[in-house]
Amino acid sequence: DGVLVDSETIVLKAFSKYMQECRIKTNEKELANLVGKPTIIVIDILSEKYFPENKKEFSDDIMNIASNIYKKELKKIVGVEEFLKKSKHNLYIGSNSFKDRILDGLKRVGLEKYFNSNQIYSLDLVDNPKPHPDIYLKAVNDNDLIIDETIIIEDSVVGVNAGKNAKIKVIGLTAGGHWHTDRDKKELINAGAIATANNYNKIEEIIESF
Repeated sequence: DGVLVDSETIVLKAFSKYMQECRIKTNEKELANLVGKPTIIVIDILSEKYFPENKKEFSDDIMNIASNIYKKELKKIVGVEEFLKKSKHNLYIGSNSFKDRILDGLKRVGLEKYFNSNQIYSLDLVDNPKPHPDIYLKAVNDNDLIIDETIIIEDSVVGVNAGKNAKIKVIGLTAGGHWHTDRDKKELINAGAIATANNYNKIEEIIESF
């Protein structure tokens, strides 16, 4: 989400559409601050605030809207496939999404050939989601990775915090649609990223510099 596929804007679009239909004004910054959290937690936060008496209805409606948009509009992050093709590194996914959704998303955009199922670490495999480090530490431990030789690419403050909590170097990627021109890229640096990049060519340059 936001690193391989440009899906964060899809979820935000679903929330925005629903709120508009309910004639509820939302702050774009409020929604942007929820990027990176598991969708189920975002739904819980917003339903508690705006629809405390109809949480189930809100959750079902949002998931239906998001699913329909997801099927029609999901795209690869620009440059990611070229990066994956050329990479000589061991690659893993660490996500706050469920594994079935990740596998479906990869297939929809043609990236499934770059990741086996056992290279995907998801919300349903650990006790605690990001910003806890569980997902990344499980990937490290399962594959005997050396933390000092491991790099995480993240697009959200929540994800950067997870990497930092795992004591792994994090590069912030701002290529996703949720990183609009008015959004300060320093968010990721302030959260603990060692550098930021707005495209995969720069990501490669940063990795090669270590």
